[in-house]
Amino acid sequence: MSAPRDTSDDRAPGARSIPRDALGLGLRPPHHEAIERTRPELGFFEIIAENYLGASPLPRERLRRIAERTPIVAHGVSVNLLGEAPLDRDYLSRLRDLIQELRIPYFTDHLCWTAFEGVTHHDLLPAPYDPELIPYAAGRAFEVQEALGVPFGIENLSSYVAWERDALPEWEFYRRVVEESGCWAMLDLNNVFVSSENHGFDPRAYLDSVPWRRVLQVHLAGHQTLPSGLRHDTHDRPVCDEVWSLYEEAWRRGGPFPTLLEWDAEIPPLHVALAELGKARRVRPS
Repeated sequence: MSAPRDTSDDRAPGARSIPRDALGLGLRPPHHEAIERTRPELGFFEIIAENYLGASPLPRERLRRIAERTPIVAHGVSVNLLGEAPLDRDYLSRLRDLIQELRIPYFTDHLCWTAFEGVTHHDLLPAPYDPELIPYAAGRAFEVQEALGVPFGIENLSSYVAWERDALPEWEFYRRVVEESGCWAMLDLNNVFVSSENHGFDPRAYLDSVPWRRVLQVHLAGHQTLPSGLRHDTHDRPVCDEVWSLYEEAWRRGGPFPTLLEWDAEIPPLHVALAELGKARRVRPS
């Protein structure tokens, strides 16, 4: 199935239930009890969709209670957009059921591959930035969006290696996949910064290429700097000053957009994560 080239600058119509300036937090099990007890005022929570597609009813029941008060958006790690295997229709069907049950307004996943020859690697692996791959990636993204019935946001990766076949800068490859798919951008600013440090490019050159009218949501997170100097996207600490500066610049260029804080390891108490997320309002230019 071929994907249409996008010629529209309209915001994703299915995402209008999330205010454009909303702040959201990644919903993680260590915070469930505190969320149900304190009921924090948030624009939305983001779930890792795969955590709610299993046979056990308990995760889904708890999620339903939270969703009664706060909108839920879904983020995935299993679409395998750049993989060689056909898209997993059973996975997409179960995902669509979850989306419909909880009235999830949009779904996001990564511009990467995660499986090969039937083996899932449980990692987000990059492909060469080769223009020949753009129609393939765009066509599969279009199929995902059609299968789910809601806007599909494509996330940029944090990158640690380069391919000999790279013929385009990452930001041009990413922009063209988003535009040619008719889908949307899930722009991770921490990933932009991590990749810029690892590969020696100006992160603002990345922002120059972002199709801002296609940005569905923005991610923020913390990362580690290894002894070698490599930046590692770990989601285990506060957002660094350089990423906050990039967020300020992104808001100036393309805001407003929903903003989500990810914290996936060394998860602090809920009030600490909420305080970190709250910095976004102070950073945004008035």
